[in-house]
Amino acid sequence: MAIRDDPARCQLSDCGAKIVFRWSSSVQTVCEFCKSILVRTDVDLKKVGQVADLPPDSSPIQINTEGKYGNKAFVVVGRILYEYDQGGWNEWHVMLNDGTSAWLSDAQSEYALSLSSKAQNLPAVAQVHVGQQFTWSDQRYTVSVITPAHYRGVEGELPFQYWDKTDVTFIDLRTESGNLPRSITATQNRLCISVNSWNSTLLN
Repeated sequence: MAIRDDPARCQLSDCGAKIVFRWSSSVQTVCEFCKSILVRTDVDLKKVGQVADLPPDSSPIQINTEGKYGNKAFVVVGRILYEYDQGGWNEWHVMLNDGTSAWLSDAQSEYALSLSSKAQNLPAVAQVHVGQQFTWSDQRYTVSVITPAHYRGVEGELPFQYWDKTDVTFIDLRTESGNLPRSITATQNRLCISVNSWNSTLLN
C-alpha cells in the first residue's frame, strides 16, 4: 500500500497532533483530535476549516475497517457524509493494496464498492431524467434514480479537496439484466461515473 512515512504536525497551536497520510495520493485529511480540515500542498499543510461533530453512526464500516474485493485487500481511510430528504448515508474512501482509490457504501448489510470509470459524452445534470437511456462501451444503461443530496461532513483522508462543497446529485443507472450497475455523481457541475459492485462479504 502507498503509505507515507513523513508525518506533519497539525497547525493549531493548541493541538500539535501528528498528522500521517496513509495514502500517498491523499489531498485532504481531518485531525482526529481538534477536527481541523487540513489540505496538503507541495510544502506543508494548510488549515481550511473545521468539522462539526458528526452524528453517531451504526454502520459496521468505520475508519480502519479492512476488507477484500476480489483478490485485493483494502482499508477504509476516510468518508464523506451526505444528507437528503429521507435521511443520510456515508461514502467511505478506501485504499486498495495496489494503491487504487475507491468508494464503499452499505445498505442493510449489502456493500457496494465503486471504482471510477472513464466515459465519453457525459450528459449535463439538468438534462438527465429517470427512464433516460445512455450507452457506454456498447452497454446500454437506464437512469433509475436521481438523488439530490447535501454535503454534511467529512472524516479521515480524501483524494481531493471536499471541505467547501454544498450540494451534490447522484444518478443511479441499471442495465436491462440488472448487472453492471453504474452511478454518476455531479458536484458543482463536475461529473464522475463509477462502476458499482454489490456484495455482502466485502468486509473482513
